[in-house]
Amino acid sequence: MDRGANWEHGALTAANPGETHVLSTTIGDTAPDYKSVIVPYLRERVPEFRRLDRLRQQGWENPAGDRFFQAQRSNADNIDDQQSSKFHFGLMQRIAAELHNATDGCFTTVTKPGAILDVCAAPGGFLAAAMALNDPDLRVRACTLPFSQGGYKVLLPHENNDALDINYCDVTMLAEDFGVKIEEIPASHPDHNKFMPRQFTIDEQYDIAICDGHVLRTQERASYREKRESIRLQNGSFVLALEHLRPGGTFIALLHKIEMWRIACLLQTMSRFSDVRVYKPKCGHAKRSSFYMIAKDVQSHSSEAKEAIKTWKNIWYVATFGTD
Repeated sequence: MDRGANWEHGALTAANPGETHVLSTTIGDTAPDYKSVIVPYLRERVPEFRRLDRLRQQGWENPAGDRFFQAQRSNADNIDDQQSSKFHFGLMQRIAAELHNATDGCFTTVTKPGAILDVCAAPGGFLAAAMALNDPDLRVRACTLPFSQGGYKVLLPHENNDALDINYCDVTMLAEDFGVKIEEIPASHPDHNKFMPRQFTIDEQYDIAICDGHVLRTQERASYREKRESIRLQNGSFVLALEHLRPGGTFIALLHKIEMWRIACLLQTMSRFSDVRVYKPKCGHAKRSSFYMIAKDVQSHSSEAKEAIKTWKNIWYVATFGTD
């Protein structure tokens, strides 16, 4: 397990010296300050961003904004589990319909009957919309955090459906899918017994890959993960999606804060081997920084895509086994 990030000795570096800067600017303290680099650039050149930035600043300076989001978080944490799942199921169906109509059919598969991978699927609204838009024999693979670990309930009818394969797992713990053998993980690691063997076959391919998961406050996690979980989830999910996407396929991902250095770099990376669009739905995420990346005609077997997968695996590795 010689990737330069050992749990016991813990240097935050990559496997190859040339990748060290990529990792440090992604999860370390040496990342450029996007507020002093990207934000001024956008203010100067994009009138829409300039107006948005003024409105956002007014919101930050207004105590009512803090009270609104505090109340929203409290409601989310205390809402009935079934009620929360039903709300998100309906919301995701509406968002999927809006995305599909705005992007010339991003949920329609290239091949027939087609195959779709949803990395963080529950409660299943995106898949419900996709299944309604495609061939009845569409093959679906879904990964989702078990309800017992703080995940949403799966409301998509899936019993006695051989075409729908649901894996109840924490996708951030799929060590062997990210290139780390279980026997190489140090016994001293806090999650030593939680890492999982390979779940995907090497030749498993899908027409559409969806990564719309987010870190759930209801999940109990080891303390080392608290500051790193969004990095682990995003990079782990992107590895699974891109590594198992057919050439020419579509990649749909939920992202946050488009002006952040990490997100700007991610979009730039994806644009090297796909046609990238970003879209903020009107029916959801209106008061948040969330938006969707829709990448079409993804050349997933290109050298640029393979390099991106390699980098994301290393970022996941450092965030999982490195030390602060």
